[in-house]
Amino acid sequence: MKKLPFLKHYTIKEVLLTLFLLTIIQSKLHAQDQIIPLWNTIPGAIKASNYIENESLKDGKVQSTSLVSIPTLSIFLPKNPKPNQTAVLIFPGGGYQHLAIDKEGTKVANWLNRLGIAAFVVKYRLPSDQIMKNKNTGPLQDAQEAMRYVRQNAAKYNIDSNKIGIIGFSAGGHLASTLATHYDDVTYETNSTISARPDFSLLIYPVISMQNDITHKGSQTSLLGNHPPQELLDFYSNEKKVTSKTPAAFLIHATDDTVVLSENSINYYLALKKNGVPTELHLYEKGGHGFGLGVNDTSKFWTKDCEEWLKANGYATF
Repeated sequence: MKKLPFLKHYTIKEVLLTLFLLTIIQSKLHAQDQIIPLWNTIPGAIKASNYIENESLKDGKVQSTSLVSIPTLSIFLPKNPKPNQTAVLIFPGGGYQHLAIDKEGTKVANWLNRLGIAAFVVKYRLPSDQIMKNKNTGPLQDAQEAMRYVRQNAAKYNIDSNKIGIIGFSAGGHLASTLATHYDDVTYETNSTISARPDFSLLIYPVISMQNDITHKGSQTSLLGNHPPQELLDFYSNEKKVTSKTPAAFLIHATDDTVVLSENSINYYLALKKNGVPTELHLYEKGGHGFGLGVNDTSKFWTKDCEEWLKANGYATF
C-alpha cells in the first residue's frame, strides 16, 4: 500500500478510515447538539438520596429510563436549519413509570429533523411521592417549563415562536394533551410571561382520559394514586377540558389497541370538533399499542399521514 508523503506512518486506507469515523462522530454530535437541565431549582422537589435514575441499555444505547428526578431537554436540530423553522417537544411514553426514550424519543427527533423540524426530547419526572410534594403536577410542571424554555429561546434555535408543537406517545400523549388543555394552570411560581401553550399537538396512541371505563389503569395509578376521587379523575381527563383555545391536534390510534383503548383518541377528537378546533383523526384497523414510528400492519405508515398534515398546516416545507 502506497503511503502519502506527508503522513509517513499511515496508509491511505487508515487515513480514509479515520476521516470516515470523524464524519460519523461529527454527524452524531450535530444530530444531538446538547442536553441541558430543565430547571435551576426544581419546584416542589424532595431530596431522596436513594432515588437514582435507572437506565436500560442495549448495544450501549439507552432504550428507556426510570426514576427520573432531574428533568432534561435533549436538543436535536436539523442538518440544514432554516430561519423561522418549526419545533416540536417530544414526550415519550411508558405508563408514567418509565420513558421509552429511544423508540419514542431519539428516533422521533431524528424523523422530525429529516422534515426540517427542530426537536426537543423532554425527559420529564415520573410521578413519585418520594421526590415530589405533589406528584400529580410534577410532569405538567416539566412540560410547561420545557415549552417556555423553547419559546423564550426561539431565536437562538432559528425557531418561529408561533410554530412550536408537541408530540406525545401513550402516557406521554396524556402529558402532551394535559399541556394542551392545562397550559394556563399555575403549577409553579414563575416571573415568566411566556405562554406555555403549544401551537399544535400530535398525539400517538395517547392516554387522554382518567375515567375508569377507558383509561390506562397503570398510568392512572402512577399519576393519581390508588382510588383517586372523582374530582381528580375529571381534572386530568383531558377530553373534558377542551375549549375553543385548545391547540389543533393530529391523532393516531389502532382499533385493536387493548392497552390504551381507541376511545381515548375518539373522545378527544369529538371534544375538539365540538369546540371548533381543527383536528384530524386516523384510526387503523391493526397495530396494537406502542408501535412507535410504525412497525407492522396498516399503522406502519402513520408518519406519512402526519407529514402531510404538517405540510398542509404550514409546519413542514420538505
